[in-house]
Amino acid sequence: MGQPGGKPGYVYEWVAQDLAARIESGELAPHTPLPSERRLAQEYGVSLGSARHATRLLRFRGLVVTVKSKGTYVADRARN
Repeated sequence: MGQPGGKPGYVYEWVAQDLAARIESGELAPHTPLPSERRLAQEYGVSLGSARHATRLLRFRGLVVTVKSKGTYVADRARN
């Protein structure tokens, strides 16, 4: 899967944007584990570094949380 339409920008931003859209649409529900970074790299056809950077960006945006030795999960969007 390549970057759609050859749009300019960093690959990790495109991956993060696509994953964010999947989270926002409900395709990836809260508490759902995200695929491993290695698996994301394979699915999106990008380097492991780009997949890691995309995951970091999603964490920074509060869309996912990473639990050490457990994995990365979609964050619960209902914050009180």
